[in-house]
Amino acid sequence: MQSFGVPRPTTNPYIVMLQDALRRTPGLEHVPFSWRTAIFGRYDVFHVHWGDTLLAAGSWHTRAGKRAAMAVLLGRLAVTRTPVVRTVHNITPPEGSRVDVALMTALEGRTKLRIRLSPTTPEVPGIPSALILHGHYRDWFAPMAKNAATPDRLAYVGLIKPYKGVEQLLVAFEEAVADREQLRLTVAGRASDPDLGRAITEFADRLPSLEADLRYLSEEEFVSIVSAASAIVLPYRHMHNSGSALAALSLDRPILVPDNETTRLLAAEVGPGWVHFFGEELSSESLVALAEAAAAGMDGRPDLSARDWDDAGAAHAAAYRDALAAARPRRSARSRPEGT
Repeated sequence: MQSFGVPRPTTNPYIVMLQDALRRTPGLEHVPFSWRTAIFGRYDVFHVHWGDTLLAAGSWHTRAGKRAAMAVLLGRLAVTRTPVVRTVHNITPPEGSRVDVALMTALEGRTKLRIRLSPTTPEVPGIPSALILHGHYRDWFAPMAKNAATPDRLAYVGLIKPYKGVEQLLVAFEEAVADREQLRLTVAGRASDPDLGRAITEFADRLPSLEADLRYLSEEEFVSIVSAASAIVLPYRHMHNSGSALAALSLDRPILVPDNETTRLLAAEVGPGWVHFFGEELSSESLVALAEAAAAGMDGRPDLSARDWDDAGAAHAAAYRDALAAARPRRSARSRPEGT
């Protein structure tokens, strides 16, 4: 059982592609999440992605109900010795109320195996892990209409949160336009904070070369905007695992990302020219250099062969079996009573 239910139109594509890969994997049955099935149903392994989403609620009584259900689920997992497998999408500790943190910590305590999406994800002493790279989006985007790249058009596309550094991108872009007047920037995606949304709108009102579209984007709109750009800027203050980086590379667009061990490994994997870096703070020089590199043209496509989803399905199946063996070790023949 995964920690997500039947996919909806707004479900993260990673989750949908993983579900499809698991369903194609021989010897594996995928069970969509529901609280009823999680507590009373039959399954061998519970696979958690973003555990805090299990407690998300719009009202206090729904939140209280989910907390109670999580406590019961933890008890069921302990009694049945059902192992938890957790995909480490980010490396930050649990956040929220003390109750939520306690529940997520208890769930982490039931983890028998961690799936790391990047070689740079830290290991946790005493908990085995499996490295399964985040799959690409090429098959997902294949049926969607794409645009030809527009020279000197950069873009940021995706959910806009304070830690993603979009405000610094706007400051750097305003300076960059002074050096390269033909430069254009599209910022598209829903802003999680109203003040952040207002700040972006104010920049767009002042800069004719900045286009802001602050709403939730469909997958088709995401592909249209990314493919219309010559390069994608991801001005995150910190980057560990980024589906947005892989999405842009899957659409054959070079990316600008923070310089760290994770992004350096990604650059070495996909080939020269596709991954560009900025230092501690995004600068106008980095944006101009990115636009110039994209204008020079790209050779071939980024190498994403290590991120095939069929391989990911088989690797997940192996991880589940390892977790199950760790949670329910068979007694050796030597330890069995005589005659059994």
